Amino acid sequence: MNTHSDILIVGAGPAGLSFARTLADSGLRITLIEKSPLEDIQNPPYDGREIALTHLSKEIMENLGIWQRIAENEIYPLKEAKVWNGNSSYQLHFPQPSRARGGKTDRLGNLISNHNIRKAAYESVADCANIELLCGVGVKTAKTTSEQAEVLLDNGQTLTARLLVAADSRFSQTRRQLGIAADMHDFGRTVIVCRFRHKYSNEHTAVEFFQYGRTLALLPLEENLTNCVITIDADKAPALLALSDEALAADIEAQLKGRLGKMEKAGSLHTYPLVGVHADKFYTTRAALIGDAAVGMHPVTAHGFNLGLESADILGRLIAEAARGGRDIGAAALLEKYHTKHQLNTRPLYHGTNMMVRLFTNEAAPAKLLRNLVLRVSNNLPPVKALITRQLTG
Repeated sequence: MNTHSDILIVGAGPAGLSFARTLADSGLRITLIEKSPLEDIQNPPYDGREIALTHLSKEIMENLGIWQRIAENEIYPLKEAKVWNGNSSYQLHFPQPSRARGGKTDRLGNLISNHNIRKAAYESVADCANIELLCGVGVKTAKTTSEQAEVLLDNGQTLTARLLVAADSRFSQTRRQLGIAADMHDFGRTVIVCRFRHKYSNEHTAVEFFQYGRTLALLPLEENLTNCVITIDADKAPALLALSDEALAADIEAQLKGRLGKMEKAGSLHTYPLVGVHADKFYTTRAALIGDAAVGMHPVTAHGFNLGLESADILGRLIAEAARGGRDIGAAALLEKYHTKHQLNTRPLYHGTNMMVRLFTNEAAPAKLLRNLVLRVSNNLPPVKALITRQLTG
């Protein structure tokens, strides 16, 4: 292996792989460093996460040759969305777009399992001659100078490059070693995800149900198969996790007041800590952050991977343009341009989402009234509703 590359990418998750794919035809030498074994990148295990993809994300993935590698029956249409609040029967409703009314699509977006995205992203770079994947090894230290980036692996090997890109999760050690601060918000909650089969059709409608004590999101897959995402205070999660499969299904059935009929657990159960993060800046000397290393969103807006994909697309385009013009791909001006553009996409959405979550998980009497008011205003003011829809669909 050549120890010097044009670009070193730490993390071969979907964001890191997508970024590498944007530069497949650039002539740049790219090395991806991933601590997981190669088998886990080639055939990622199911992890319970279903990713809601905007129309922009679909377009980017098609351009990268990723979308086409996902089986058609594993792409689930997301036609409508609803928000319910507490015990109220009132709902904020985002209806299905209509081609008959001049619309360009018949859906708000698409749902694809995270492991299928990861597999397709790997396959898109597997045969690229300029992309090398170094698996089963971690990064011990990462540092940069005005001349180059340098990474020391935990096997003792040193790698250098003109640019270092961190794509190693919202808990990025690379970001920390580069001295980039981040706003990190621990919500003190646990996310529990599992698929359930049910009697009645979900009508391909996503639902965000802000109950009192927990939040329940329904992500429609097949008509009678839904991924249920429960967000609950971390100290209350063990009791829910201790339930039998039948008791857990009955609990969700009761929470939904039988809207989907009889429910039955239809897959493995997975849990995740709920932590949001937004880096103060997305670059430093000869280094940049993409994916969750830059922004890790609360899942309520389902924008996590969409923003990660946008970051890969923005930075990749800027670097490809610089390479074609014979300019420095690690120049501060280039990285500043990326930072400015992606911050405009992410900062308002990150803080706005956190504010909304704080309101809709606040169970004080005034907050409950305000929650209902926010839903009614959002439903009945077309400009507000259109703005939210644009954020949802990309």
